[in-house]
Amino acid sequence: THKDESANQHLYAKDLILQLHITEPITKKGIMTNRKRKSFLLVCMFASTLLYGQAVGIKTNVLMDVTKTINLGAEIGLNKKTTLDLYFNYNPWEKSHMEMFKMLMFQPESRYWFCDRFNGHFVGFHLHGGIYQAAGKDLPFGLWPELEDNRFKGHFYGAGFSYGYQWIMSKHWNIEANIGVGYVRAKYEKYPCVECGEKSEEGHKNYVGPTKAAVSLIYLF
Repeated sequence: THKDESANQHLYAKDLILQLHITEPITKKGIMTNRKRKSFLLVCMFASTLLYGQAVGIKTNVLMDVTKTINLGAEIGLNKKTTLDLYFNYNPWEKSHMEMFKMLMFQPESRYWFCDRFNGHFVGFHLHGGIYQAAGKDLPFGLWPELEDNRFKGHFYGAGFSYGYQWIMSKHWNIEANIGVGYVRAKYEKYPCVECGEKSEEGHKNYVGPTKAAVSLIYLF
């Protein structure tokens, strides 16, 4: 409840204040270490106070916005150190009748925060899955050379790990940078052209590498 969370927040702040009084041996190195610890704990106290009561964030990935991919995310605070990030994107567009990259993807992620939720460094474990249809695309690094002259459609799934950081801009606004790597298994059906022809092949492809990249604008409630 809100009352319980307020009490927990108060106890958390008291615990941080008590930790500020921990001292190192009276040496130059000990004084510097203690100062760094105090600075870190003060930052956490400030952020914890600023973010009090904010348990949900709504976000959009600016990198996807630039490519005209519809996307939306929601991040839910579970406790002081963990959140659940729910993200989807949808690209229904065709560049021309000979080139397309349509996709619907859902990517939930569990996150652990080193300072406090919605503030600073975090690591995450994510799942992903979706459907796609693509043709006439020359992907970088020779990832799928057959895609340039054929049409593929199917579904995919996988998992990965990520690292990210959030910057507090104001009481309600944050900016996040996030990158992840992982595994994708994609089932495909291959067709000789974009709008015609019978299925010529089907199978699976495996991929290991980057699975997410985001620079997100977040509004916190």
